[in-house]
Amino acid sequence: MGVNIEKVFGEYVFDDSVMKVRLPKSDYEKVKTLMHEGGEITEELADVVAQAMKEWALEKGATHFTHVFQPYVITVGAEKHDSFVSVPQDGKIENTFTGKDLLMGEPDASSFPSGGLRATCSARGYTAWDITSPVYIKENTLYIPTAFCSYTGESLDTKTPLLKAMHAVSKQGVRLMRLFGDETTRRIYSYVGPEQEYFLIDREKYLKRPDLIYSGRTLFGAVPPKGQEMDDQYFSSINPRVKAFMDDLNVKLWKLGITVKTQHCEVAPGQYEVAPIFSVSNVALDNNLLVMDLLKKTAQEHGLVCLLHEKPFDGINGSGKHNNWSLTTDDGINLFKPGKEPENNKLFQLVLACTMAAVDRHAVLLRLAASNTGNDHRLGANEAPPAIISMYLGDQIGDIVDQIIKNGKATTSLSSGILDFGIKKLPKLEKDPTDRNRTSPFAFTGNRFEFRMVASSNTIGETNIVLNSMMAEAFCEACDALEGADDFDKAVEEYTAKLMREHARIVFNGNGYSEEWPVEAEKRGLPNCHSIVDAIPTLLDESTVKMYEKFNILSKAELEARKEILFEQYAGVRNIEALTMVDMANKMIIPAVVKYTKKLADTVIAVKEAGVDATVQTEILSDVSSKLSEIKTAVKNLEEITDTASAIEDSQTMAQEYKNNVMAAMAELRKPTDELEVIMPKDVWPMPTYGDLIFEL
Repeated sequence: MGVNIEKVFGEYVFDDSVMKVRLPKSDYEKVKTLMHEGGEITEELADVVAQAMKEWALEKGATHFTHVFQPYVITVGAEKHDSFVSVPQDGKIENTFTGKDLLMGEPDASSFPSGGLRATCSARGYTAWDITSPVYIKENTLYIPTAFCSYTGESLDTKTPLLKAMHAVSKQGVRLMRLFGDETTRRIYSYVGPEQEYFLIDREKYLKRPDLIYSGRTLFGAVPPKGQEMDDQYFSSINPRVKAFMDDLNVKLWKLGITVKTQHCEVAPGQYEVAPIFSVSNVALDNNLLVMDLLKKTAQEHGLVCLLHEKPFDGINGSGKHNNWSLTTDDGINLFKPGKEPENNKLFQLVLACTMAAVDRHAVLLRLAASNTGNDHRLGANEAPPAIISMYLGDQIGDIVDQIIKNGKATTSLSSGILDFGIKKLPKLEKDPTDRNRTSPFAFTGNRFEFRMVASSNTIGETNIVLNSMMAEAFCEACDALEGADDFDKAVEEYTAKLMREHARIVFNGNGYSEEWPVEAEKRGLPNCHSIVDAIPTLLDESTVKMYEKFNILSKAELEARKEILFEQYAGVRNIEALTMVDMANKMIIPAVVKYTKKLADTVIAVKEAGVDATVQTEILSDVSSKLSEIKTAVKNLEEITDTASAIEDSQTMAQEYKNNVMAAMAELRKPTDELEVIMPKDVWPMPTYGDLIFEL
């Protein structure tokens, strides 16, 4: 039986409709003003809101409240739960929740990654209510979205710099609108629609794979006879067990006010996708963390496990998170919408030129913001964009740019045309003005840009901090150049053409998977960071520091801390993977192979004693024993190299050691192990195979 979405949607959200009913009219108007225009939240107003929230939450069965926040590089969110219980009076208690409880919390700031900003003895930190992101109830707890900083004010989270970046692009965007005669726009909103890819596997099989448990990906595993080469998984009929999971997930998300709209089977076996409708960037950040959390928890309820790692299985597609991003005024003007006559839309042309400049200048920073350790396994394969940042504009907008670069302005635009199937009973369809390019990391898709590089397990916060910051910078420079111009129209044309000519190298409308593209990109001078380790130093590039400090988004000290955290995180992840491989080899694989070789040896002896030729059995025993010897040598080598890497004190040098040497040693151990899996009997191999994991639900 289906669910009436209208009835359940937002059931557990303290949204505008709830506030309007439960708050006094004057206080409701104050809250709305604060949400849209900012300002100081008084404790008196907070007390009124907190009282209404508490009564609503209690009616919904809540017993606790928590300030939920997103510590830097930790993508699951952090939360400390407090009950509404007060100090007993005459043996009785009351449920209490004050304005102060709503406005701030005090988590431990030294136990989260701080990159040296906080010492162990300097523990105090603060969370502050993000009034623009809705409060909600989950698992009998009132969740309050917050920002998180240290006692001395440094940002230790993703939300704080994102809010600052959103403010910066709004302020500079409004300046730009004023130049074009717009006197009504008061704010520019950045919107995001993050598509979330994931894998589902059976939980019982998952529990037999320590590599999945500890690292989120398979560190051993031979490619099965069938993978995704038949393209029969993509958009296929959804498995009933998976459909039941999806139905359950949808209802939970709808009740939390999350507009999940699309669900389907993805390209790889066992891979799926869920996508919401756009929302404001900080709300989209909070919602996406909820999506990831509920994907995992709902999967468990169905006897499944949701894998969010970017590359859980070698040899088939990994998972990403497409960050669909746009900028829109508070009265509905989409700055990325070309309109019916893009050749005459000077505002769009200038915004596009600013985007080209921003992406070109901060290409490595974008590469970093979309990445984590797991994404290194995914980018550049025939499933995800290459690690080279470029922009795809399509035929219509690409032609506009070409005209401006060549002639200084555009005078015509390509029409989209009509798609006629040639069958009278089928409708004629109006085509989009541009095709899609799934090989492009930063593709224009009609009224937004789709940033396809983002790691599936990453928060979308870092990506949108960079996107909004770089556009704030580009808008600011445009306004500085154009304000006070004697002939504004001419000045806009000249400035737009100047930016497009200077940054034309960033536009690439071709096949990003081709062998020719990296060669061409190098000729253009575009950076190609194969690993996140190569991109991390860009955090302290002069252009990065200048941009972030200019708009008070992140200080140099905060950027230095983030650099340290990322190097340490990379080394930490690789260390866990290496130790897991050693542990599995010593405790599972080697004992299973030794047991099998004994059985083979006994067989060889028995066959020979029977007076029969034992050549085949002997060859099998020789092959297995040879690979067992390779495994033992590789295990010892990996242990030694990992010990050496972990002893390095400098975080960047340590990360490089793990990237270059530990990863190579891990590959040396995996090769003979995967080869053994192929020739050993299924009932002897000590763990579920790829075929068991991705094809059997």
